[in-house]
Amino acid sequence: MPYTIPAAPAAARTPSLLHRDLQHRLDTLARTHRVPGAQLVLDTGADVVAVHTGTADAATGSPFTGQTAVPLGSLTKPYTAALVMLLADDGDLDLDEPAAEHLPELSGTPAVTVRQLLSHTAGLPTGPDSDTAAATTTTRYLTAVCTARDLLFAPGTDFSYSNAGYVAAGRLVETVTGMPWHEAVRALLLEPLGVVPAFIGDTSPVRPVAAGHAVNTATGKARPARQNLAPLEAPAGALLASALDLAAFGNALAGRSDLLPPAVAKEMRRPETAARPGALADGWGLGLALYQRDGRVWCGHDGNAQGTSCHLRVDPESGVVVAFTGNAGGATALWRDLADDLVRVTGVRVPVGSRTTDRGRPVVLPECAGTYRNGTTTYRIAPGPDGAPALSVDGDLALPLVCYADLSCDLLDPATGRPEPGGRFHRDPATGRVDRVQISGRTARRTDDG
Repeated sequence: MPYTIPAAPAAARTPSLLHRDLQHRLDTLARTHRVPGAQLVLDTGADVVAVHTGTADAATGSPFTGQTAVPLGSLTKPYTAALVMLLADDGDLDLDEPAAEHLPELSGTPAVTVRQLLSHTAGLPTGPDSDTAAATTTTRYLTAVCTARDLLFAPGTDFSYSNAGYVAAGRLVETVTGMPWHEAVRALLLEPLGVVPAFIGDTSPVRPVAAGHAVNTATGKARPARQNLAPLEAPAGALLASALDLAAFGNALAGRSDLLPPAVAKEMRRPETAARPGALADGWGLGLALYQRDGRVWCGHDGNAQGTSCHLRVDPESGVVVAFTGNAGGATALWRDLADDLVRVTGVRVPVGSRTTDRGRPVVLPECAGTYRNGTTTYRIAPGPDGAPALSVDGDLALPLVCYADLSCDLLDPATGRPEPGGRFHRDPATGRVDRVQISGRTARRTDDG
C-alpha cells in the first residue's frame, strides 16, 4: 500500500501543510548550502507535493520554476537502460547475448553481454575524459576502450562503474532502432511520459533550462559552469529534466506506468549477483542502483553534471517516489539534509547511499600500497607524511585512507576530517595478493608487483 501522509506530533499533516513545510526547508537549505536553485518532488502514491526555489541561472537571474530542466549527468543512464530493456522486451535483442553480436566495436571483448553493460559488470574501464572523447568518433572510442588488455576483471565477476559501458549501450540502441540515441529516447521514453525533451548541447532549447554553477567558497558568489560532455557520451549523461520529469520516470520504474511493462521494470530492479558497488549503493540492477532500508529495496540513481546534483529514489513496494535537482555542487549536501528532513516531516526514510555497518577499528594494510589503473586513470596508494595510507588519482592531492579488516576503506574529507565511504580492496583468492581497488564504485587493477 502507498504511504499515507503521516501524522505530525500534534495533528494530522495535510498535503498543504506538508507543501508549506517542505518549501520552507528547501528555501532554507538552498541558502545554507549556497545553491542558486533546486526542486523537490515527493509522490506518495496518493499525493504529489512539488516545491522549487531560487534562480536557474545566476548570470541572467532567470527563476527556477517547477518546469525548469536541469543537466542530469549520470541520471541519464537509467533512461538509456530502459531503452535497451524495451528493445529486449520486443525481442530485438537478448540481454544475455554478447553485445558484439550487434556492435563490431566490441569484438575485442567478445564475452561481454548486454546485461553486463547495463549493470556495470562488464569489466570495462571508465573511459577517457570528455575533452579527450570529443576528439574522436563513437566507433574509435569503443574500439580503443573495449579491449581485452584493458578489462579490469573477467566479465560478470565484479562491478566497476563505466561511462564507456553506457556509450556502448547507447550505440546498441542506435544500431537496433536505426535512430540516433537522442531521437530514440525522445520517441520511446520522453514523449510518452509527457516530458519536453532537452539535452546538453541544445542551442535553442524549447523549455526553460538551468545552468550548473560553481560557487566561490570565500564570497559565496555563484557563476555558471560550462557543460563539456562529449557528444558521443550523450547516452551516459546528456539529458536535462525537472524533478517532476524524474518523478514521472520513477513511477514507470515502479511499474505504475504504461511506458514500461511491469515485468520489464521488475527486471531492471532485480539485483545482479556480481554487482557489488561498494560506496555507491547496496546493489545494482540493470541501470539502477539498489538501496536496502527497513526491509524494503529502493531503486534509483544519482547524477552530477558540471555544477549540478540530481537524485531519484523509488520504493516499488509502497509507491513512493522522491526526486531532487539542484544547480550547484553544494546541492549534494542539500539533498542529504533534505533526506533527513523527510524522515522527520513525513516518515519516509529515503536512502541516500549504501548502508553503514560496524567494521570495527581501523587497521594497517601495508599490502594495499601500490599503483592501480583503470584505463588511462592511475590510482596511487602510498604512505602519507604520518605513515597512514593516502590515495592520489592521476597525481592529484593525496587524500588519507582509513582501512578496515574486511578490506573496505574510507576517505577522509580534507575540509572536515570526517570519513566518507571510499570503497574496498580485493584479494585474489588464488594468491592472496591484493590485486584490485574499488574507489567510489570504479575498480582499478594493480599494475605493480605489490
